[in-house]
Amino acid sequence: MLISGGKIAAVGPADKLNIPAGAERIDLPDATLIPGLMDLHSHVLLHPYNETSWDDQVLKESVEYRTLLAARHAAATLQAGFTTLRDLGTEGALYADVAIKKAINDGVIPGPRLFIATRAIVASGSYGPSPRSYRDDVDLPRGAQEVTGIDEVVRAVREQGARGADWIKVYADYRTGVDGSSRATFTQAELNALVQTAHESGRKVAAHASTDEGMRRATLAGVDTIEHGYGGSEATFKLMAEKHVVYFPTLTAPEATSEYFQKYQRGGAPTPSMQAAARAFQLARKLGVTIGNGSDVGVFAHGDNARELEWLVRLGMTPVEALRAATVVNAAVLQQGSALGQIREGYWADVVAVQGDPTQDIGALRQVKLVMKGGTIFHRP
Repeated sequence: MLISGGKIAAVGPADKLNIPAGAERIDLPDATLIPGLMDLHSHVLLHPYNETSWDDQVLKESVEYRTLLAARHAAATLQAGFTTLRDLGTEGALYADVAIKKAINDGVIPGPRLFIATRAIVASGSYGPSPRSYRDDVDLPRGAQEVTGIDEVVRAVREQGARGADWIKVYADYRTGVDGSSRATFTQAELNALVQTAHESGRKVAAHASTDEGMRRATLAGVDTIEHGYGGSEATFKLMAEKHVVYFPTLTAPEATSEYFQKYQRGGAPTPSMQAAARAFQLARKLGVTIGNGSDVGVFAHGDNARELEWLVRLGMTPVEALRAATVVNAAVLQQGSALGQIREGYWADVVAVQGDPTQDIGALRQVKLVMKGGTIFHRP
């Protein structure tokens, strides 16, 4: 592979390439070269909840401190071979992701290509920190932008776009039931207006939805991706397939929270939340829903993103299918299919070398030997 100007100039046998004199040569014996990996559900401004709870991160850690941590998270992610992230919400850190993206693009800090959603949008009173857990005369920071009604929904989409959002993230449901159960939080009309406004601005929409009703409403509204989807029915997954809504099952998130809060040990009997995630993933796959790779990293440690690909394989994908989910499928979701996700002439030189063959053993992704993004080497033997 010949790299020039940050892009792939040619691919093929060395004796068939017109290699310029003085070109740097990198030999990678016993390694496999793959496109840079993509994780399209991440939160660089969060860190694992067994270190600090979500509420304490939002309420007690300053935005400045969280932004400094995020720089470390971005570097760890890149070193692990993930050269592109879609970051789905700052979780109370306002528009800090805009600055992080700029710092990466300007070469101030190392990190993946970022596609950002800024604050995310939630129905009023539906997200955390939960008001019922604190005094009613305390004005708490909010984990996302709260809205009620079509006018406020439209305003929030426009505000976040103006601030730098590449994507719009909406919470189609959340834990608002009397008993703490998850319920749909936006009306169909509100979701329709949100998606229409986002799409008219050229932005796609990602919907957090774990209930069947939240998923159904979001799909009918025309969202581009559904995140989590643990409670999806066969009818709703069929609807997603018909409308070409891409599914990000975030299988690692319930494993991580089960470890933190339910004493789950890896390899042991799966918890109910893990069983629900596995059921949804396998149902979606059976019904032909397009499945991308997105892990909800931030809930667990940055740089450990390969856990999600291992789960995809464990629950039924072949290693090649999982690798495609993290490359060509995700590139298409980002509308970057002509620039990212393949080792091909004219594409950005986002490439990773791993020891062994990940098309046979997905665990080979843990053995990173080289990471290149845009022709710049960030990790080498």
